Amino acid sequence: MEILDDQNRQLSFWGEGSKLFGIFIVNMLLTLLTLGLYYPWARAATLKYLYQETEFEGSRFTFHGTGKEMFIGFIKAVGIILALYLVLFIFIWLDNSFFAFIGFLIFFAGTALLTPIAIHGAMRYRMSRTSWRGIHFGYRGQLSELIRICIQGFLLTLVTFGIYSFWFEIKLRRYVIDHIRFGNAEFSFKANGTDWFALNLAGYFITLITLGIYGFWWMKDRLKFLFSHIRIQQDEETIKVRTSFTAGNYFELTIINGLLMLFTLGLATPWVMIRNIKYIFDNLTLEGAFNPDALEQTEDDYRDATGDDLMDALDMGLM
Repeated sequence: MEILDDQNRQLSFWGEGSKLFGIFIVNMLLTLLTLGLYYPWARAATLKYLYQETEFEGSRFTFHGTGKEMFIGFIKAVGIILALYLVLFIFIWLDNSFFAFIGFLIFFAGTALLTPIAIHGAMRYRMSRTSWRGIHFGYRGQLSELIRICIQGFLLTLVTFGIYSFWFEIKLRRYVIDHIRFGNAEFSFKANGTDWFALNLAGYFITLITLGIYGFWWMKDRLKFLFSHIRIQQDEETIKVRTSFTAGNYFELTIINGLLMLFTLGLATPWVMIRNIKYIFDNLTLEGAFNPDALEQTEDDYRDATGDDLMDALDMGLM
């Protein structure tokens, strides 16, 4: 943990690729031997390691989730997804174009509805099961409001041929982050969709013009935008997130990660994960009068991992 001065603090990550590789090998073998049933325990073991290697102010984070909790959520998530596919196949099996169309509508509508359900459930579970110095995180968003945001966002994205997706992404991210709590500290996200759209529009065309070279600057700008608009409110103090991402260090990260994956045929995945996490933490600084000793426990326990498993099944990143 590096303390820059009284107003600036950083997260530190002490994970090692070799140790994570050992966890990966054990997880892979047990998952294969159990025909996939061990997968929830594998995820729990990986998360526990990554959390306990993350340090702030000399104390490590803790992930309290268990394989049993994730297994129950895993079974529910698999059941929901299989039910959607079953409905789709039944309508296709009827061998009627109209019924097939209805089946696809039900399938895609169901999948779209799963998105806010997965996000809400995953955030409630993951935040509740994360702690630092005994103080738990929490998520206070409402599922009904998240569903409304997602339905509106999906429809507007559809009728604008994808253009609204930039505003939708920021609105969704803002709602989720605005409802994260860390004890009595509150998170917020101050970005707007217009700036996000302009950044990506410019980045896309300049990357095309430069035959891909500008892509590293574009990705750096995206990271900087998403992190630098996060705020933490503790009592009367506002803590900002300052970033130090550069195109150069992003280029180095990407190229080395790509070479590692290429020449090891994917076996370097644990080392790549460690490098990515360290890269993020090394380039973030909390700027402001944050007082970790003044944190108070305010959040309730929540142990339903269904949303977290749905997020994983739908291949959606948590944040």
